[in-house]
Amino acid sequence: MKKIIITRKLLKESEEKASKIFYAKFNNNDELYSQSKLIELSEGYDAILTSLTDKMDEEIIKKLPSSVKVISNFAVGFGNIDLEAAKKKGIIVTNTPEVLSDATAEIGILLILGACRRAAEGIQSARESNWKWSADYLIGKQLTGTRLGILGMGRIGQKIAKIAKALGMIIHYHNRSKLSQEKENGAIYHDSLKDLFSVSDVLSICCPATKETENLINKKTLEYFPSGAVITNVARGDIVDDEALIDALNRKKIYAAGLDVYKGEPNLNPGYLKIKNTFILPHLGSSTKHTRTAMANLAIDNIDNFFKTGSCKNRVN
Repeated sequence: MKKIIITRKLLKESEEKASKIFYAKFNNNDELYSQSKLIELSEGYDAILTSLTDKMDEEIIKKLPSSVKVISNFAVGFGNIDLEAAKKKGIIVTNTPEVLSDATAEIGILLILGACRRAAEGIQSARESNWKWSADYLIGKQLTGTRLGILGMGRIGQKIAKIAKALGMIIHYHNRSKLSQEKENGAIYHDSLKDLFSVSDVLSICCPATKETENLINKKTLEYFPSGAVITNVARGDIVDDEALIDALNRKKIYAAGLDVYKGEPNLNPGYLKIKNTFILPHLGSSTKHTRTAMANLAIDNIDNFFKTGSCKNRVN
């Protein structure tokens, strides 16, 4: 029986599944392991089921015991893992695509609605019971007829587009390549960021975090947007230059922001907390029981498939 270490506590059903297939070492206290402790704990183990909170950089991967053959990431993203270092070490890396698309798209729509309709300010006023109705009280942006730009039209982007279209939004997108007519579903393709941003009354960031997409939203690109645009991010915090976005919000170039992901989570830039027109969530994208169970089960299956067949369809390196 193969031995695996699971770095963070999973939902009960998934831990039961893992224990039936492997000799599994669980993190019952759900502590965040230091790199040195993870290296120590993985001695003699065949695979590690990691989370986004685990920084698997070149240094730690080089020091992992030779017994480790698989790192299975409990996420669709894998920016926390140095893929090249893993490849050099002979370790395959897998992720959990597809299963979290619906849940993350729902949060993407919530960010759009929350930012456009000033939900954070409304919630605060309701809690303080100090609001008074007037014709111009907390006037927000209506979605009907608004142009939604989607940066990264993968599975999540396409699902956001489908829901947004039903709300009356006009869909524009930029992607590494133009989609088929069926997948576009009436969306308008732009082959450059500048073209997309210039027509985006609202932007939904859905692209992967890579070296190419780091700080894609920055001081220069923010000027491409129409004045009073809304920017939302359901992908990764690394894509946004926080200081540039905070500055654009403060000078009203950008009307509002809806954010679920941040650089340095959970320590988001304090500048966001000082701005009323930010709608912020604590990385809830995949946070439903159905989705988190499906993600963990897929991460477990990825390891099982590799040791049974020598390959895995969700391999990313």
